[in-house]
Formats: sequence, C-alpha cells, structure tokens
Amino acid sequence: MNESTLDPALIPEGRTVIGDQPFSFHCHPDVSCYKACCRRLELYLYPYDVLRLKNRLGLPSSRFMHQHTRLGRGSHPYFPAVLLNMAENDEQTCPFLSDQGCTVYSDRPSACRTYPLERAVEKTGTGSDLSAYYFMTHHAYCRGHFEDRQYTLRQWERDQVLYEYNRMNDLWAEVDAFFATNPWQGEGVAGPLQQLAFMVCYNLDEFRAYVARYDLLRRSRLDKERRRRVERDDAELLKFGFSWLLSELGSGSLR
Repeated sequence: MNESTLDPALIPEGRTVIGDQPFSFHCHPDVSCYKACCRRLELYLYPYDVLRLKNRLGLPSSRFMHQHTRLGRGSHPYFPAVLLNMAENDEQTCPFLSDQGCTVYSDRPSACRTYPLERAVEKTGTGSDLSAYYFMTHHAYCRGHFEDRQYTLRQWERDQVLYEYNRMNDLWAEVDAFFATNPWQGEGVAGPLQQLAFMVCYNLDEFRAYVARYDLLRRSRLDKERRRRVERDDAELLKFGFSWLLSELGSGSLR
C-alpha cells in the first residue's frame, strides 16, 4: 500500500487530511460526550465487519444480516451497501451499546474503530496498489479532540488494532471497484450473479456450504496448507471468496 498526496479537491467537506503530524484525541468514560457518537448513525458495514460481529455474537451469517442490517445505496449503482440497524428506542442507539459502553468493543466495526478518523483508499496505476488517506472528522459534540493524548497515524493504527481491518477492507475495496464496472450487465437488479456475489461477501456460512458443494477449493488448485486455512478460518474463506469472485466474474466463467 502506498501513501501519496491527495488532491485538495477530493477532500470531503468538513474533513482535514491527517499526515505525518501528531493529532490530539482521547475517548474515555469521563469525557462529557462519552457515547454520543453511538446514536442515530448511518453506519456502513464492510464484509469483514460482518464476519467479526456475527462471530462475536455467535450468530449464523443469515440471522445476523436479517436481524441487524439493512441495504442501502453503495458507492456505485451496481452493488448495495450494508448498514447496521439502530435500536428501536428514542435515541436510536447502536444495538451493541450498554450503559458501560460498547459490548462488542474488540470486534467493533471499522468505522467505529477508526473514529475520529476516516480512511479512504484509491487504486493507483494499473496494478493492485492502493493509496490510503486518513481524514479527521470534526463533530461539534465531540470533546475528545480537546484531550491531552496525542497520536501519530501509526500509533493510532496500532492502538486501535486496525491492521487486519485495513488489510481486509483494502481487499474489499478492490472487489467493490470491480463491481463498479457492472460485471453482471443485462441481468437486472438482484440478478443471480449479484446474489451470488452478495452471498460470498456477506453470508460466509452459506458460502462455506457452496464451496463444499461445488468443490471449489480443489478446482481452484489451492495448495494443501491454504486449503486447510480456508476450511478452518472465516477470514481466510472471505479472502478466498474475494479472489474467486474477481477471477470467475472477470473471466466470465460464472455466466
């Protein structure tokens, strides 16, 4: 992954680019706005977020998706986004928020983990290299910006355990960029290929059964060690699913 200078015209309104200089932020129970950011959210979930949350809650993928998510407009017209449903209470809080704080903290979604920063990636060149950028959000209610603690970007990534999330989200960004080319032209909204792709990305339990049914690991000629990892680990299965979609949809083999 490369980092480069971002065109100022591409910086979202109300955001500033975080570069090499440290920034101040600290969220803790004694800050006056504690938990204010966990209400009335349009919280987008990436495939790895869903994986971590459904495993944390001990739910099958299909039940987690039905119970906790809804579909919304994605970054392009050809594939939907997944959003977390808020609780049905007056404050429309995150469903995983308690009086003590986040009940899924170690498996919280990427957006929560990265806050008050936002991370964006863009493809560079003709290969798979990505440039990553962090933006600082500026919400008037947030008092964490006025705390004494300082971080560099690298310190923040380590402190928030962002490496694995960023790595998986970069893989997803490549897949989503491919979906933006409309590889399922002519089949209409929610056609069979789109539904297959959605299963791979967001319903890993069903995809695992699909892999076994069609013997995809053997047909994909994975070495024995990689096959064992995919068979045992959801994150490895998701990575396999991403690469399988890019290969099969790109070659037209699934048509």
